[in-house]
Amino acid sequence: MELWQLKQRQGLPLEAKIILSKKRIRQFCETPNEKYQYIKPYISFSGGKDSTVLLNLVRSIYPDTPAVFVNTGLEYPEIVEFVKTIPNVTWLRPKMNFKEVLEKYGYPVVSKEVSQKIYEYRTAKSEKTKHIRWYGTGNAYKSGKIPEKWKYLVKAPFKVCDKCCYVMKKAPMRHYKCYVGTMTQDSHLRKQQYLRKGCNSFKGKIQSMPMAFWLEEDVWAYIKLNNLKYASVYDNGVSRTGCMFCMFGVHLEKGENRFQKMKKSHPKLYNYCINDLGCGKVLDYINVEY
Repeated sequence: MELWQLKQRQGLPLEAKIILSKKRIRQFCETPNEKYQYIKPYISFSGGKDSTVLLNLVRSIYPDTPAVFVNTGLEYPEIVEFVKTIPNVTWLRPKMNFKEVLEKYGYPVVSKEVSQKIYEYRTAKSEKTKHIRWYGTGNAYKSGKIPEKWKYLVKAPFKVCDKCCYVMKKAPMRHYKCYVGTMTQDSHLRKQQYLRKGCNSFKGKIQSMPMAFWLEEDVWAYIKLNNLKYASVYDNGVSRTGCMFCMFGVHLEKGENRFQKMKKSHPKLYNYCINDLGCGKVLDYINVEY
């Protein structure tokens, strides 16, 4: 798919997006696959607004579709309480808690891409890998270089890594074929994934992203249109409800960032994050107020 096609779909009215998303949902469920025959998918349900809309879209077509929720211990308490109100949800847990992930691998800083490159540079067993990550030459991908702005993190007095998302969320879900509520607006990585594979992927990781071309305003418009209940945390000034202690993208937030808001709304969890887990020293190092 070309970028102009994505932008065209993002510009569609909500009614057209709903029709197209439901078409992709049916295609994912009703297209036979040589290995799995007809897929019997789950709904990847995080309790956030996007997956709340996804759940409603899928169950409007297939009411008995089960959902699966990974209780990482990093969700807002309001999210966990909201998930408890949703029927037919399987609860999973990761094998490691967040503190163990930080100790073994490192902190999620800046972005997945940057953290991955920092981690690979610092743990590289060959000079070639270090060369690629530092200079961006020696391989076919120009994106292999650590951005100049973040090279100082190579000497950070703490570990940096992107593996927390895999360990905490993806690994427990690895045997599930799911509808997921991710959108290309969320990150460059998700946009590239959509441009390569489209909404439905039947090779490699089998999953469907039927809302990939939606925008955040579409999500709220759908919630209002269908009078959907959603997690109360959104009414308390929180705009995104991923893992509470994740530091990916916090340096880009305008006004009060997620940690400054957490200090007011969830002071005990804030203290645990900043002091007990050591996220304060990381935020100090990347010059982010908290």
